[in-house]
Amino acid sequence: MTLIKLKDVCYSYPNTCGIKNLSININKGEFLCLMGANGSGKSTLLQILSGLKTTDNGQYFFKNSEITEKYLSNNKQRQKLHQQIGMVFQNTDVQLFNPSVYEEIAFGPKQLGLSQNKIIKRVNDCLKLTNCEKFRDRIPYQLSGGEKKRVALASVLALNPEILLLDEPLNGLTISAQREMLNLIRELQEAGKTIIMASHNYQQIKDFAQRFIIFKENHTVDADLTQIDIKNSPDRQKQLMNL
Repeated sequence: MTLIKLKDVCYSYPNTCGIKNLSININKGEFLCLMGANGSGKSTLLQILSGLKTTDNGQYFFKNSEITEKYLSNNKQRQKLHQQIGMVFQNTDVQLFNPSVYEEIAFGPKQLGLSQNKIIKRVNDCLKLTNCEKFRDRIPYQLSGGEKKRVALASVLALNPEILLLDEPLNGLTISAQREMLNLIRELQEAGKTIIMASHNYQQIKDFAQRFIIFKENHTVDADLTQIDIKNSPDRQKQLMNL
């Protein structure tokens, strides 16, 4: 089942191009990795998919609804999109703002109008899933970088989104923390989540993602490959190792 369709999508910043002529389909349950040099378009695409940016040209469809500026101007539609497509930012400080980890994770469910009992259960489930139980009463900004990433992920999971957008979620983590995060992400995919993750480190992600969209420095797509395609191409592996 196709969840997302992008047709000739373009986005420009005031002084530079962000994405140029991007056309891809993303299916339910995929673990898709966006790769390319810094500034090639990975984060821009994630922000378009999350509804934080709208295309200059081209079309973005989510479940057959076209996501436009007009669509997002409707509060109900925008909130529903943000519930269905959750994003963890590369800099998690921009999304953590509550006085405790518990309140951070509870914030989304409260906005959905869930009952207190359901909020408590959802928060406790997400704390356990992301191994954040020991942080529940801590102030988020006092946590380490890796701990913040796990709390940010828990706060997104509390909305039970269909799609997870992850912008460089392994940056700044120790090797063991990277492996723990990747194993959790794979478990979420196996549970039915669609994963779209930006990374510039092929070595970290090569055994986890199933599909790779590779951006050129000119903000266009260089290739759309499966894990097997890359493993069968030494030249492509060398290119990705050198990103």
